[in-house]
Amino acid sequence: MKQNYSYSVPKDVIGHRLIELAKDNHKIVVLSSDVSVSTNVEMFHKEFPERFFELGIAEQSTMSVAGGFASEGFIPVYVALAIFSNGMTWAQTRQVCNANLNVKIIGTHAGVDDGQDGSGHHATEDIAISRVLPGMTVLSPSDEYEVAAAIDAMIQYDGPVYMRVARDEQPVIHSKICTFTIGKAEVLEDMGNEFAIVFEGTALRQALEGFEYACSMGKKGKLVSVRSIKPIDKECILYLADSVNTIVVVENHSVLGGLYSTICECLAGQKNRAVIKSVGFHDEFAESGSPKDIKEKYGLNIEQIAKMLG
Repeated sequence: MKQNYSYSVPKDVIGHRLIELAKDNHKIVVLSSDVSVSTNVEMFHKEFPERFFELGIAEQSTMSVAGGFASEGFIPVYVALAIFSNGMTWAQTRQVCNANLNVKIIGTHAGVDDGQDGSGHHATEDIAISRVLPGMTVLSPSDEYEVAAAIDAMIQYDGPVYMRVARDEQPVIHSKICTFTIGKAEVLEDMGNEFAIVFEGTALRQALEGFEYACSMGKKGKLVSVRSIKPIDKECILYLADSVNTIVVVENHSVLGGLYSTICECLAGQKNRAVIKSVGFHDEFAESGSPKDIKEKYGLNIEQIAKMLG
């Protein structure tokens, strides 16, 4: 089933989509912490200068300001590298959730996608620390079209939302008419019941390549995108666990507290057919390097997925 895909950087669609939505929704404001160019929202600044707020390298204050905007009826969208918009703002984000404020958080360069800047810029814990917060919705779309659709869904949703977005190139598997439903997974391929490769959006490339490799070896299985991590599509996960022999969870994140942990929690206390295995980062900080090299060294690759499938 191997196909020739085009590739793009998902985070590059953020500014374009927010501009389109802001033309009709005048409540949307965008906040940045001195990374507007890196996160592709500088174009929003140029289009709507009166609705863009650059707060500098002051992430905690930026989140507090976002909460203030939300309390006044605006829809603040805080866009920064995931380690900044999510990792450095936990106490303030907790207060946003405690008050159920309508703050939208986008974390770009998720996982090790900002690899060259070192472990201080990696975000391999953001799923864990966001999904634990009561009231927080956590999304992880894959390619550029799904990111655009997820931004639409995020803006329409009433309540705090965190969305992680890849900086590394991803295959484009959706079309411009892609839709996104919070709380629902997406079965991308269903060719049998030997295995299921389940992934969060920023690990699309590795999961897809692993699936294609497994198929080339004669295995028959499923490829499933868990694009809504919280709420998770429990019905889909239970179906997979009762249908296949092995579920391999692939994530550009620590396996501690991430998608693997979420799925294990979903299945806890029940008897299921499938054995659950993980492909992701373990209890260590990764080194500095290109995202591709880091993912290869730490086992977020085809070889590790194949090993888990046996």
